[in-house]
Amino acid sequence: MSDMVNNPPHYTAGKVECIDAIDAATTGLTGSEAYCTGAALKYLWRWKRKNGLEDLKKAQWYINRLIQEQEDTK
Repeated sequence: MSDMVNNPPHYTAGKVECIDAIDAATTGLTGSEAYCTGAALKYLWRWKRKNGLEDLKKAQWYINRLIQEQEDTK
């Protein structure tokens, strides 16, 4: 039986856990950049294993927010 709190199957792909991938991907980022990047990765990571299209749309929302923030700083 899987541990839905500590090791949910929708956050593990092979030997890599999503939280470890997010930690690596957000190194050097802070604030909203780190949060939005991590959230987008989380939803992309699990989309096929959990909520399908809904998770893809959530990832897209966070990516669009990142794009908007980057455009606003130019």
